[in-house]
Amino acid sequence: MPMQEPTIPERYHGVWQRTLLETPEGRDTTSWVHWLQTGLWHGDLRVPAGADRTTRAGRALQQGFAGTTTITRPDPAQPEVCTWQRTVDFQPPRSTPDAGHMVFETPACVIETGLHGRYLEVWERLPGSVGRRIALAALDAQGQPTAQRLLVSGRYLMHLRPRTTPWPGDTAPDDTLAQVVQRHGADADALLDFDIAFGPWDDGVWAVERATRPERERLNHPCTLARVSESEATASGAGLPGRWRVLEWHAA
Repeated sequence: MPMQEPTIPERYHGVWQRTLLETPEGRDTTSWVHWLQTGLWHGDLRVPAGADRTTRAGRALQQGFAGTTTITRPDPAQPEVCTWQRTVDFQPPRSTPDAGHMVFETPACVIETGLHGRYLEVWERLPGSVGRRIALAALDAQGQPTAQRLLVSGRYLMHLRPRTTPWPGDTAPDDTLAQVVQRHGADADALLDFDIAFGPWDDGVWAVERATRPERERLNHPCTLARVSESEATASGAGLPGRWRVLEWHAA
């Protein structure tokens, strides 16, 4: 997994907060939804408003994923298409790609409309979320990259550590995690063991704002990153693995 040159236009860089979702079923302006975009890699975390995350059923309603992003314009008469290729996903696999038409109303506001479904989302870029861009993959004991990711955009950091248990054999495309957990209650804890955490990272301190494990929220962690070679970096603090493969590094 070598470093890859950024392919995403700079107008997409940063951390985007969803302020509105409209679907045929209704409107949502209260769920906590953030999308972090580097030059190539993305991370996403979504916590529904009102979900009782003290319960397994409530935690199963969360969403989050990470992977690479592509921007294309297959039809010159239509807006450009953003596709989020999900390498890891908190929810079960989808039957359709995650892609939408994107129209920038302002440099800090983009409107997404569904390509494979009927929805509209309004995204607003957080101040201070551009400039520094880092994407790392954790290394295993043999020095090989894993699916664990650490992403930085501006003053914000997101860490994603996927579950290790595979999906049960009866999992169908577009099943929800809540449905899978309900069918496989004995495996619920393993299926929910997918750690995503997000928050500002300033002066060597990472303040976790939201996480799939709610007990991690509102905690401050000492956290430092250092690039030690063209291909490797180290991390310390916050319970992070020590060695990482550099996927992207646009920072001091």
